[in-house]
Amino acid sequence: MNRSPCSVLSKRQKLAEFLRCCSKKLLLNQGVQVHGAVIKEGFRFDLMLSNDLIDMYGKCGRVDAACAVFDRMVERNVVSWSSLMCGYIQNGNAKKSLFLFTQMGLSGVKPNEFTFSMNLKASSMLNRPYIGMQIHANCTKSGNDIVIVVANSIVDMYSKCGRIKEAACMFDFMPVRNLISWNSMISGYSIAGFGEKAVVLFREMLEDGQEPDEFTLTSALKACSDLAAVREGSQIHSFLIISGFPYLIKTSIAGALIDQYVKCGKLCEAQRVFSQIEEKNVISFSALFLGYAHGGNLADAMSLFRRFRESDVEADGFVLSSMIGVFADFALVEQGKQMHAYSIKVPSGSDLSVCNSIVDMYLKCGVIDEAERFFAEMSTRDVISWTVMITGYGKHGLGKEAVCLFNKMQSDDIEPDDVTYLAVLLACSHSGLVEEGQVYFSKLCSDHRIRARVEHYACMVDLLGRAGRLKEAKDIIYSMPLNPNIGIWQTLLSACRVHGDLDLGREVGEILLRLDGDNPVNYVMLSNIYADAGYWNECERIRELAKTKRLKKEAGRSWVEIDKEVHFFYGGDDTHPVIEKIHQVLKEMETRMKEELGYGYRMKYALRDVEEESKEESLRVHSEKLAIGLALVCGGWEGGGRVIRVFKNLRVCVDCHQFIKGLSKILEVAFVVRDANRFHRFENGECSCRDYW
Repeated sequence: MNRSPCSVLSKRQKLAEFLRCCSKKLLLNQGVQVHGAVIKEGFRFDLMLSNDLIDMYGKCGRVDAACAVFDRMVERNVVSWSSLMCGYIQNGNAKKSLFLFTQMGLSGVKPNEFTFSMNLKASSMLNRPYIGMQIHANCTKSGNDIVIVVANSIVDMYSKCGRIKEAACMFDFMPVRNLISWNSMISGYSIAGFGEKAVVLFREMLEDGQEPDEFTLTSALKACSDLAAVREGSQIHSFLIISGFPYLIKTSIAGALIDQYVKCGKLCEAQRVFSQIEEKNVISFSALFLGYAHGGNLADAMSLFRRFRESDVEADGFVLSSMIGVFADFALVEQGKQMHAYSIKVPSGSDLSVCNSIVDMYLKCGVIDEAERFFAEMSTRDVISWTVMITGYGKHGLGKEAVCLFNKMQSDDIEPDDVTYLAVLLACSHSGLVEEGQVYFSKLCSDHRIRARVEHYACMVDLLGRAGRLKEAKDIIYSMPLNPNIGIWQTLLSACRVHGDLDLGREVGEILLRLDGDNPVNYVMLSNIYADAGYWNECERIRELAKTKRLKKEAGRSWVEIDKEVHFFYGGDDTHPVIEKIHQVLKEMETRMKEELGYGYRMKYALRDVEEESKEESLRVHSEKLAIGLALVCGGWEGGGRVIRVFKNLRVCVDCHQFIKGLSKILEVAFVVRDANRFHRFENGECSCRDYW
């Protein structure tokens, strides 16, 4: 019996409705069943239902099935092409969408505003502004650039590709702006570092009568954070309160508000916002935690971390990596281990970025065996994984191990990037592997995928300079195809001091004072070279120049963890509750070392114009010695291993290096000291750096 046209139309319409429902609710299994019904009812080649099938499969993540439907179609219209493009974009394949866009043009089907918008988005996803510009030109020719959805996409594309001028021109050209237009432009300014313009545009938006949403406010607050503009940030906070905006419910806004106050140094205000949030989430916890940590307020950061652990909030991969990074930077191994244990219990803990952070944490805490074990157990490794491990070996003076790992990485078909080359060159430098370093530098220069940066040349200057080959190091600077930066001259100056080359040191020092005359480090380095050579008048002249400019060197700071509590010390610090006992135990150790080892202070590292006894006192109160003194007072070494771990923000001085070597001999205790350059393991009167740091 023949079906009536009405019944056919009715079935076709119902099938279309079913497919659109499956597409909206992402019901793949039901969608497959409807697809079967489409074929059974004889609608296999129906244009409308085929388009609906493409849309359903694309949104449900089955682009292969969507593509199969598309390929079987006898007839295709702009909806067919656009639906498949949408499926590719939603599944992260922007290249395929742009390829389809080209094929569609060749087929004679004209794009509509939806097609243009999607492929402008594809251009921004790939960061290909030149492709976006071509699509923009097509929009202008067809008159689609005045369509609001297309105009918004053009602004968004330019903003995300960092073409802020082009984005601003398009924004100004738009006759009508809705919320998306403002959001794209404010976000674009904020991300590109034009915070002032983002804040100004936010004000204009309010004056224009446009109501901001969560995305607008988050972008504006980010701009305030980057600018450390506490007044503007507070005004946005006031606006939120006065307008009745539910910012404490909108977690991204609350997190941005906390971050803004933290970066402006207003921790009390950040804490107040945090305390007002009824349902705290990972964003708010991490914003305040990182704020405390980066501000050096470690006690509050640890307290907040404990609250986080006790809550039901689950961290994502980004937050886990960030928190582990804090423990790594402060070398808090116990807290780092807790974070490692926590990461095992949550799904995001298996993220590759988290695994890389765990390896980095163990290495920065000086626990190489744990880092090696975890690295070996990783199911997947990327170039970052290998680079982290190579860097760690280098910092520990294990240059040969770093070189072996670099070679193994390549045998595992992982291509090194510029950071990996930097890591292996630094490892060679820290271990005095001159020939190996020259080989890898040569490979880098012949690798057409990578362009050598100033930092790579600086590694070679450091490598040759440490080996006493100062002329070759200088020649590299003068022959390199890049402009030398401050750091590379400082590297050469440091080598001049190590090898006592006063003439070259004077030449390089004067270059640094011309290029970077407001950096106290340059004055300290040059004055020390003169002091080492006994040129006291020149030394005083340089120091007076620094005093005239009111320049102050970064204060030395060391810390040690005793019974899970971190104790910080600055040079000359007398604020610790047991400081008298610390001084007493240090004097006792000095006496023993003088009697048993003939230890004496390296007086040339003390001030010249003070009495001998005062010189000894000034060297005794270096921050790393105070930290070690506290560990000795508290018996703060590990069980049977007898290891004391101390960390310092600057390079350890020669006298302290000698002192700790002697201490490890008479006490039969191992000391692990991480300074700004590397790790030193002192054991039995020797250091792992072989006095080469």
